Amino acid sequence: MAQHIPLKLGELKKRRENCIKTLETNTENVSNLDKLALWITNHVGSMGFFVIIFVWTISWLGWNVFAPKNLRFDPYPGFVLWLFISNMIQLFLMPLIMIGQNLQSYHADVRADVDFKINELAAIENETIIIHLENQNEMINQILKRLETSGK
Repeated sequence: MAQHIPLKLGELKKRRENCIKTLETNTENVSNLDKLALWITNHVGSMGFFVIIFVWTISWLGWNVFAPKNLRFDPYPGFVLWLFISNMIQLFLMPLIMIGQNLQSYHADVRADVDFKINELAAIENETIIIHLENQNEMINQILKRLETSGK
């Protein structure tokens, strides 16, 4: 059996800290525009925003169809403007949401890489512990042999 030199605890901790620093550095190097895209993705891509837009659209169209004629602010042909505005919102939000999703995906990839590195380090730590235990068993066996030979 080949002898492995077990790593010291400090070396193992340093390797783990380097992996974690990689993840922290990745999240700190996001530009302000990317942060804005992430904010929009997190808020616009939610059910709350959907409900707000849905209620607003139903209210807008409902008021302009069913309210008394003198109180309607956007009568029949006018709500086409609202449809145009809603289409413009969609056209602007779609790329922003996609940018945010790409950033989130990139961050998830970095997290997965860091998790993999930490798992590799955990395997090295386990191997180090096993090597230490094997060395201790060997030393205990040597001590037992000495005790047995000296006791005879």
